[in-house]
Amino acid sequence: MHRVKSLPDYLLHRYRDWKTHEFPGNRDLFRKLAIEGQTPRAMVIACCDSRVAIEAVFAQQVGEVFVHRNIANLVSPYTPDGRHHGTAAAVEFAVKYLHVGHIIVMGHSNCGGVRGCLQMCAGEAPDLERQESFIGRWLDTLRPAVARIADIASPEDRQTALEKEGIHISLENLLSYPFVAEAVDSGDLTLHGLWTDLAEMNLETFDGTVRHFVKG
Repeated sequence: MHRVKSLPDYLLHRYRDWKTHEFPGNRDLFRKLAIEGQTPRAMVIACCDSRVAIEAVFAQQVGEVFVHRNIANLVSPYTPDGRHHGTAAAVEFAVKYLHVGHIIVMGHSNCGGVRGCLQMCAGEAPDLERQESFIGRWLDTLRPAVARIADIASPEDRQTALEKEGIHISLENLLSYPFVAEAVDSGDLTLHGLWTDLAEMNLETFDGTVRHFVKG
């Protein structure tokens, strides 16, 4: 473990500043959460992209939203094969143990993961095609959606369309989880799709009745 280092100075400085100026006003909230545990009302499955400002968008307090991030905010199909499945584990925990009332799949503009999938499917990203590429194999989840946007001429529009198709396919995959489908059918859980434009922070929500996104 000698190669594991202490935190960078800038992070330590920011922590100390937060602990001094911000934490005292929220001390009771943190103590309450520590003693009573978390009871978030919603789960957000978002991209790892550091530009996706979940906390700012929803003006959330600590403990209100259960957040899981991965490359391109994808949910893979239900695959109970006994292997490691981080996103599936997070969904299982949120639904079966936290009993969240909502799961929101949140995508965004200019997603690098979605761009990587487009390049991979076009034969322009050989590294992602390698079997040992964790990113490439993860993006295989998005491959079925690529055919849906193949006729779009503009690269920018094709990128945006695949970002939204990724949300759609993840919502479909969520329903392949028996415990998710059961909670949805019983009315205890609702699923939502959300896409945001990073530059303007405009939100579009997926309307399941018409199967496309509408501006919020």
